[in-house]
Amino acid sequence: MLSLLFCSVAVGTASLAGPVQAADFFAPLPAKTPAATDTTGHPDNFYQSDKVTKTAVTFNNIYDMKVAGNLFVPKDMKKAEKLPAIIVGHPMGAVKEQSSDLYAQKLAEKGFVTLAIDLSYWGQSEGQPRNSVNPDVYAEDFSAAADYLGKQSFVNRDKIGVLGICGSGSFVISAAKIDPRLKAVATVSMYNMGNANRWGLHKSQSVEQRKAVLEAAAQERWAEADGAPVKYTSGTTHAIDSTTDPIQKEFYDFYRTTRGSYTSPGEDPEHTTHPTLVSNVKFMNFYPFEDIETISPRPMLFITGDQAHSKEFSEDAYRRAGNPKELYYVKGAGHVDLYDKVDLIPWNKLTEFFTKYLKN
Repeated sequence: MLSLLFCSVAVGTASLAGPVQAADFFAPLPAKTPAATDTTGHPDNFYQSDKVTKTAVTFNNIYDMKVAGNLFVPKDMKKAEKLPAIIVGHPMGAVKEQSSDLYAQKLAEKGFVTLAIDLSYWGQSEGQPRNSVNPDVYAEDFSAAADYLGKQSFVNRDKIGVLGICGSGSFVISAAKIDPRLKAVATVSMYNMGNANRWGLHKSQSVEQRKAVLEAAAQERWAEADGAPVKYTSGTTHAIDSTTDPIQKEFYDFYRTTRGSYTSPGEDPEHTTHPTLVSNVKFMNFYPFEDIETISPRPMLFITGDQAHSKEFSEDAYRRAGNPKELYYVKGAGHVDLYDKVDLIPWNKLTEFFTKYLKN
């Protein structure tokens, strides 16, 4: 079965229309979150550093929507010091407590001020309907985060970088193309959310299948205009068995187990990772890699596992980007491995990159 890609799982294209999707994809989640089965590489999503200070913050984007974030500041920061800063974006369908807080803390330990944000419509950020797909607003959230950081007395506003994990990799590129204040751009396990939804992995989805997805979403839009409840799509399956696709299993082991499962206050755990069906087609009009070369001479770093099912997106971005640029493969790592496996994530490479371009 060919696939429509969403950052937190790959599902059948016909799932938007309904009948081909596995019956247990949206099954009720168990009362007790299952334990993770993959413990290699030391997964540590909920890491809590004793070397940084964490502060929950909010700020508005230019659409007057409140964006929530966790601000991390090194405890050994000197008085009156102005540090470089890094904005960290979570995987698509996730929240800041999943992967991005980990990255933000580890980089703050290296002498950066870091800000892990919830994208609009997700987590503790504003936006209705919840779980809506709006790539332009997602990109704006990173610029709004730069606004916030640049007003802090302990941040050097001329030294702000961005790091996007999974889907946020494409959103930070989209933001950097039109916001030159973002001085260094790094991505980890990036998904091009536009190409993923238009073509699937390895261009496995035909134009006719894409049109079927659009037609299904259009019909659901009529239904909701007539009063039907909001319908959700893709995201991570709620249950797995021996027939489950390996990519779904990979995401399940993070999002549906104690390894990475998290529900933001006030949100419904049954809806976590799932975008609304009618808004998900907005990704079809999202082209983050067009004009990526115009980010140059600002530097770009693309990190991917050499075993990642998503590595084609980092490779494509690298081919298109201007200099300076680097494509870095993590040997033996899959896509989700780089969300939280602290023994696999190349901390030295990230530190080296941001130190070279934001500190020197």
